[in-house]
Amino acid sequence: MKYYIVAGEASGDLHGSNLMKAIKQRDPEADFRCWGGDLMEAAGGELVKHYRDLAFMGFLEVAMHLRQILNNIKICEIDLLVYEPDVLILIDYPGFNLRVAEFAHNNGIKVVYYISPQVWAWKKNRIKKIQQYVDEMIVILPFEKEFYERHHVPVHFVGHPLLDAIDSDIRQSEAVQQFRSINQLDDREIVAILPGSRKQEIVKMLPVMLEVAKKYTQFQFVVSGVKWQDSSLYDRYLKGSAIPLVIDQTYPLLLNAKSALVTSGTATLETALLGTPQVVCYRGSAVSYVIAKHLIKGINYISLVNLIMDKPVVTELIQYDMNAQRLAEEFEKITFDEANISRMKADYDRLHHILADSHASANAAEVIVDNI
Repeated sequence: MKYYIVAGEASGDLHGSNLMKAIKQRDPEADFRCWGGDLMEAAGGELVKHYRDLAFMGFLEVAMHLRQILNNIKICEIDLLVYEPDVLILIDYPGFNLRVAEFAHNNGIKVVYYISPQVWAWKKNRIKKIQQYVDEMIVILPFEKEFYERHHVPVHFVGHPLLDAIDSDIRQSEAVQQFRSINQLDDREIVAILPGSRKQEIVKMLPVMLEVAKKYTQFQFVVSGVKWQDSSLYDRYLKGSAIPLVIDQTYPLLLNAKSALVTSGTATLETALLGTPQVVCYRGSAVSYVIAKHLIKGINYISLVNLIMDKPVVTELIQYDMNAQRLAEEFEKITFDEANISRMKADYDRLHHILADSHASANAAEVIVDNI
């Protein structure tokens, strides 16, 4: 079978790669062509475009790059017709992927959507496009199944694929056990700084996070970076400081950290599943924030941890609350307040139980292969 997969960011690359491995278990002759990243390429996909060329965050940023985005959509559409896949698999990334879904459907290509856009939070009109152009919806959050059933969309809940990436053996891995020596860190307790992977996130979040690091020199703050970002972006903020940067070592860093400052996104759920106390941070452009606030109705949280648990397990510092003073206040709560730390970790355990033992990638592969 021929599979065409589109993922537009780092988390999609991770989940896409694990899905590809699971599909190969059921379909050894599987042939993959994809938009994604290094992980999907390593899993055997022929890479059309890397997500580093697709990752635009916020309304203003998207508007500024609209011509490039539309050109990428056209490239994808033409490539689909040339490749002639048995199925198109879309991973989140809705602004791009729903356009591609419409084109594929109109050209007789079966469309599977793996990892739902947050249509239950905002841009609910997108549900109409999903109803029209998606043949099978595969969701990873428990409440999403009921949402799509209510809107008469064929839906399968498979569990969360992060549990495929965070297996029980990870704590015993050499990368975790030898993290300090590998990165030549000192003996101070470690605090993780996760500024995100997109350039816009790093520019907005990292300077504020580093302001907090300056106040607590008794800790070894460590910044988590990604190899596909130009190192000069990190150097802009870290040059002249003693704060180390580690590249593509997020899980070993979090497993060695006492606490973490985390940019909103998949990393918040990863941090929770690894058991590290955290503060969730988000700051976009003023224009993007105003538009998003207007569009999002009836949703109390932005982090996956709080959304799944439907309560404030972790503090979210959003936009104007994301400043050095507020972040320092919340940092103290997740680092020194033992009662708060215990409460958070107990909630993490409950979160893990909700998502546990899912084998999401294998379950999703079964749905896809059996329905082609």
